[in-house]
Amino acid sequence: MKIGFDNHKYLTMQSQHIKERISKFGDKLYLEFGGKLLDDYHASRVLPGFAPDSKLQMLLQLADQAEMIISINADDVEKNKVRHDLGITYDLDVLRLIGVYREKGLTVSSVVITQYKGQKSIAGFRSKLEAVGVKVYLHYPIADYPANVDFIVSEEGYGRNEYVETTQPLVIVTAPGPGSGKMATCLSQLYHENKRGIKAGYAKFETFPIWNLPLKHPVNMAYESATADLQDVNMIDPFHLEAYGETTVNYNRDIEIFPVLEAIFEGIYGYCPYKSPTDMGVNMAGNCICDDEVCQEASRQEIIRRYFQSATRVALDEADSQEVYTQELLMKQAKVVPADRKVVGTARSLREQTGSAAASMELNDGRIITGKTKSLLGPCSSVLLNAVKELGGINDAIDLISPTYIEPIQVLKTQYLGSKNPRLHTDEVLIALSMCAVTDPNAAKALAQLPKLKGCQLHVTAMLSNADLNVCKRLGIDLTNDNAVTLD
Repeated sequence: MKIGFDNHKYLTMQSQHIKERISKFGDKLYLEFGGKLLDDYHASRVLPGFAPDSKLQMLLQLADQAEMIISINADDVEKNKVRHDLGITYDLDVLRLIGVYREKGLTVSSVVITQYKGQKSIAGFRSKLEAVGVKVYLHYPIADYPANVDFIVSEEGYGRNEYVETTQPLVIVTAPGPGSGKMATCLSQLYHENKRGIKAGYAKFETFPIWNLPLKHPVNMAYESATADLQDVNMIDPFHLEAYGETTVNYNRDIEIFPVLEAIFEGIYGYCPYKSPTDMGVNMAGNCICDDEVCQEASRQEIIRRYFQSATRVALDEADSQEVYTQELLMKQAKVVPADRKVVGTARSLREQTGSAAASMELNDGRIITGKTKSLLGPCSSVLLNAVKELGGINDAIDLISPTYIEPIQVLKTQYLGSKNPRLHTDEVLIALSMCAVTDPNAAKALAQLPKLKGCQLHVTAMLSNADLNVCKRLGIDLTNDNAVTLD
């Protein structure tokens, strides 16, 4: 893989910049942490060289002076809102994050439940948090938020919220997902700290859009593509342009809310420490790009992948057509088409030749492997086996899985479990391959190649089963698919 991002430089520069921001406010800094702290695979795809856990590693350099608050919206707990990338509810994700952060060496001191108005599910959730040693605080809805600044910055507004007790100079405020109230938590704390004579500050850490890249740079357009379901839009920061005569990029929600934030800061401190949304940010990622063309090409490929994902979501009635329209517009702006993804053309050509669903995988060294629908295997399973054969230098004529293992699985699926599709999904193929590996050296060699599939590109000319999708995700394969048929 070509490297476009200097991860070591990023870890050093980012942690130092946050330390400098803390020093500007003297006593304490509340750092709103947007995006994924763990497993940021979007960033690693568009900035090749960016490690998925870079932000966590950066924060670990500050662990001795930092603690974490996790915000969660009470309505999300009440409605069992789900993180679709993980398939778990927000409340369970909070418990998961507490465990992960603690295991990594970060202190999670408390959870703030925002928008609390007596939701019945909160009592049980609170008990679970307190059982693992986490303090819980309640923040309440504020009438006319965020318009009525005088009311917000008063005892009836922020003053009504419970004050979160913290001890470290850096307080990182994160959440399981958007709409959890991270910014409101930070601003409420500023109000309470100021009442106590502590001049706390606020800053925002958001990897994308990258403020010092051009508005239509592919990396920034890839962020718009990733948030097409939210209809976020990158914009030139007009406040920064007016204050400094410099063109920087931010996104619409931060620009729209800045006048309100400015007024809230003035209500708390008597002045606003920032002249623009860009000023609030501490992101140094743009300064760590070491090969811009590599990042541009990686981002163009990400835009194509996001287009396919949105098209699938629409086909499954999980999104409206506006999302696909947005993706198509971004592809035009980035001057790419679906066929610019190499594996798309080869998979579709094979489908035309065979008359059935096909798959194509690009290995990390550029080799293209294909797989077609067979009597025993679906295209995804077929290309997976062909890929590990290629990676292991195993003759293509060798059967890695004996029919002795495949046939009983097919009988189980069709005769006992009621499936109409006798072909093996990828999870079933891997189980059979692992069984064969006990006695067959070729199967064992093939099984050992699986880690090499991470980062490989795959396209299938049909919608896949959840089993195939989950296996590809766990293996780290970047998958796209057409919507012609569903392979159940």
